[in-house]
Amino acid sequence: MKRDAAQLHDEIRLREASLRDALGERDAGELSSGQFEAIQRREGAELERARDELGALMVSVDATHVRGRTRRVRWLVLALVCFAVVVTWALLSATSPRQAGNSSDGGIRLSRAQTIDRLLTQAEVDVANNQDVTALNAYAKVLTLDPKNVTALTQSGWLDFTAGSAAKKASVVEVGIRDLEKAIAVAPRQSAPRLYFAIVADSTPGNQRVAKTEFEEFLKLKPSVGQMAIAQPFLKKLGLGGP
Repeated sequence: MKRDAAQLHDEIRLREASLRDALGERDAGELSSGQFEAIQRREGAELERARDELGALMVSVDATHVRGRTRRVRWLVLALVCFAVVVTWALLSATSPRQAGNSSDGGIRLSRAQTIDRLLTQAEVDVANNQDVTALNAYAKVLTLDPKNVTALTQSGWLDFTAGSAAKKASVVEVGIRDLEKAIAVAPRQSAPRLYFAIVADSTPGNQRVAKTEFEEFLKLKPSVGQMAIAQPFLKKLGLGGP
């Protein structure tokens, strides 16, 4: 039976949670290595299948809706896509953790950190090449390894929001917003998640007050010059500064 984007997102989240639980149970000694590997193989295969299906669906939905959009929707999607490229490039350096030596307790942790770093780099290249579905897959794999990775939460939240907006899929938009909220909860003193969330709020009808509050918080966090350049039109619009 063909599934929609919301069902696929739900399955992906559930299987990611299953993998995280299995990892915790293995570390606690409740699962043997063999049992954990069996779960990892099974859930990993199903995850890849669901991600591939979601990717195909998103491409199909986007192609179906392009010609039928109204001028207002086309303008909003175009603006979001443009900001997706500009904001992603400007903020990736601010959100990407490149600290070597976060762990010193053995090869397993180091290998995991290297895998995460490689996936983040892969996703960055995918975004630059407009391969958003592939980038989302890479970020999802990062979150399987590290559910609190701020870069992956922030970037996947933004990509899901823009894809959901383009496809008029409220459920996908909600997934993106939840990931951005998680990023802020994990790293409330980082400016990048605040900026993404503020832009999302400003792009959503009826949420200008939320946008203003988030931009005010963003300004308190000493954002970079690049982030300020992106934020400037919104700050001016909301009466928070600008030429």
